[in-house]
Amino acid sequence: MAFLWMKWYVAEKRNQSGEVIIISEEQPEQIPEEKPIPGIGAMVFGKWDATEVVCNDPGIAPYVKPGLKMIGAPHTGGRHANAWLGKRELSVTERFINNLMRSGKNSGKKQYCASALEEAFDRINQKSGENPMQKFMDAITEAAPCEETTRVRIGAVSQPKAVDSSPSRRLDIALRNLAVGSASATIKSKKSLADGIISELTKAAEGDVNSFAVGKRHEVERIAASAR
Repeated sequence: MAFLWMKWYVAEKRNQSGEVIIISEEQPEQIPEEKPIPGIGAMVFGKWDATEVVCNDPGIAPYVKPGLKMIGAPHTGGRHANAWLGKRELSVTERFINNLMRSGKNSGKKQYCASALEEAFDRINQKSGENPMQKFMDAITEAAPCEETTRVRIGAVSQPKAVDSSPSRRLDIALRNLAVGSASATIKSKKSLADGIISELTKAAEGDVNSFAVGKRHEVERIAASAR
């Protein structure tokens, strides 16, 4: 945001009848707008413009749009950890990276996971020619479940009941399942983490049931439909 500083000085005097006569006047001084710095703002890894991304799911769109803002590298150092619903202000790419290093052999290796995601985005762009952030957003949309089940206790009987998932939880589950599917593709395989991310995001963006995240969504929604 550019600020406009103005200076306006007026010299005046009054004549015998009391009317004001302006003697001199200085025009406002304007400061030119600052140009944006490359890599700061909505550029993911300094390459991909997140402002072009469109979320086709109106339910999770308000929770995704604040997370598309990037400031340099996807690492905030836990700035929003103790804030109420602070994860809403966290970028979706950093949340995906944090889920990649949740457990297993990638635990604690954030730089490695970030490099793998950047490599995956580069290869997706080289193969398809489109913005990889849009494919990432399509994968999140396809992997977010709309309803789940909970246990309702009536007297001594506990039975499952279908409930609608909140938008925040839908986004959490989608990112978690995409990360688990990407990491599990490298188990007992020669695939790198970047290969697993490309495979999972590509399948999920197309709604393929062979994707781990999409398969989990269909399973959860099928169980919820039977518990209505």
